Amino acid sequence: MSHSLRVHTSANAVIPRGFTGGLSALPADPLLGLSALFRQDTNPNKVDLGVGVYKDEAGLAPVMDSVKQAEQLLVNTEDSKAYIAPRGDEVFIDSIEKLLLDDRHPVLADQRIASIQTPGGSCALRIAADFILRCNSNATLWLPDPTWVNHQPLLARTGLPLKEYPYYDYTGHEVNVAAMLETLAKVPAGDVVLLHGCCHNPSGADLTLEQWQAIADLAKQQGFIPFVDIAYQGFGEGLDQDAAGLRLLADQLPEVIITASCSKNFALYRERAGTFSVIAPNVKLAEICQSQALDIVRGYYFVPPTHGGNVVKIILSTPELRETWGFELDRIRERIASVRTMFDLAVTEAGLRDRFGHIAHQQGMFSFLGLSELQVEKLRQEKSVYMASNSRINLSGINADNLGYLVAALKTVI
Repeated sequence: MSHSLRVHTSANAVIPRGFTGGLSALPADPLLGLSALFRQDTNPNKVDLGVGVYKDEAGLAPVMDSVKQAEQLLVNTEDSKAYIAPRGDEVFIDSIEKLLLDDRHPVLADQRIASIQTPGGSCALRIAADFILRCNSNATLWLPDPTWVNHQPLLARTGLPLKEYPYYDYTGHEVNVAAMLETLAKVPAGDVVLLHGCCHNPSGADLTLEQWQAIADLAKQQGFIPFVDIAYQGFGEGLDQDAAGLRLLADQLPEVIITASCSKNFALYRERAGTFSVIAPNVKLAEICQSQALDIVRGYYFVPPTHGGNVVKIILSTPELRETWGFELDRIRERIASVRTMFDLAVTEAGLRDRFGHIAHQQGMFSFLGLSELQVEKLRQEKSVYMASNSRINLSGINADNLGYLVAALKTVI
């Protein structure tokens, strides 16, 4: 008897859908889809204010000179591609902890911080969600409204429950301090509150040091745990100033969760270098937190990628390169601030300052224009001006060549 496989070609034969047959296509990421539309647009005057990557005056996302020099040193000295420890590179981790908290912070001296190197800030966020659940399976994570568009999917897919607290006043274009503090005063003990360390994405409205202090006081009173996501250190007022709120919490509270990214301030977007850290009440608990974090990462990857971390390590541990990097970061920050000023002058001359005057007083790469989705869509279709549907713009996409066209386009939809 032949046991050869027969292929039935009858018109009535049932063709199996296969293992993947029950799947359906999902929509593309909104901002990445916007980028695709921008690339396809043939309008020579098109303006891209969408995806959050820093761009220079020429509209390019440049590689820093300090990064190029560090990469050349790495090429000349690296002698192995073997695995590193699952925790990551010790010098990289130590350098980032000092960048975040400064060299002399008591938390470092007391060894109360546990950190691991992660594949970017996004992976650090995912690890943080798992870590929170291990600490308290009944915990809820409170996110600011609004927050970075990827916070929700990265943090919620672990099963961690999410709630929102008011953050931005869309009418006054500033932090909604009263509503924020009123809500945080009711957050239960054991819950976790996410805070943007600086350069709030998407609003550009940052907390003052007095507001950080009010949050610290509520954390003590209520017993919730602050979770600081700091992705833009150096883009607001300076490296130390941008970390002042985080350092205040670390000074005054026994426990703080921190996720950090090197994508922006080192322009290492595709190299995926970040850290996940926990400040614990004592060294023993810090060691326990470290062991739990390492166990979590085993479920995602074996060891972190090293290239981006090695570049950062070389820059921060080489005085000449650190000085070059600091100068480059200053220029980025100053350019963003100058774009805000330039935009403010242009909208004032166009009679639109009552609508857009808030842009000049905010921090970092992002702000809301305060347009409706209909106005945003009209700008895209009729003027080839691209931005997120909620009118969040990347200020670094504005330059001297496109500013006049952009303001004229805005005037058509106001």
